[in-house]
Amino acid sequence: MSVRIDATDRKILAALQADAAQSLDEIAKSVGSSKTPVWNRIRKMREAGIIGQQTVLLDAEALGFEACFFVLIRTSEHDADWQGRFLKALKSRPEVQEAHRLAGDIDYILKVRVQNARAYDTFYQALISEVKVHNVTALLSMEEIKSTVALPL
Repeated sequence: MSVRIDATDRKILAALQADAAQSLDEIAKSVGSSKTPVWNRIRKMREAGIIGQQTVLLDAEALGFEACFFVLIRTSEHDADWQGRFLKALKSRPEVQEAHRLAGDIDYILKVRVQNARAYDTFYQALISEVKVHNVTALLSMEEIKSTVALPL
């Protein structure tokens, strides 16, 4: 289903990105519309897949997950069997917040959130026991300067 996005839709999406817990009345007021048309637009964008899963953002450090590692992975394996096992291993690990397959010298980059370096080592040991990797480099983030899931609408 293809949906055309206009300026009002973008305002609605921006309002939802800022705070999805806002009431429909608040969103309608902020975009200069009434409740029913805004609800219909949101419903259409959900049905079209423009608006996906709604969730809540948690403060990782407040919950004891103080270490964020970016893990660079090079592999000499590229067959479907290895890739299937690797993807299964990543998806089964809640520590992996993001995983990307890359072009260039590095094959994959992972964002891994854990309590501390010891917890990262436990994650690392478990991963390499399941799948063979050629090289792993872990980079500890010293400070998160910017993090957002908002798109630049």
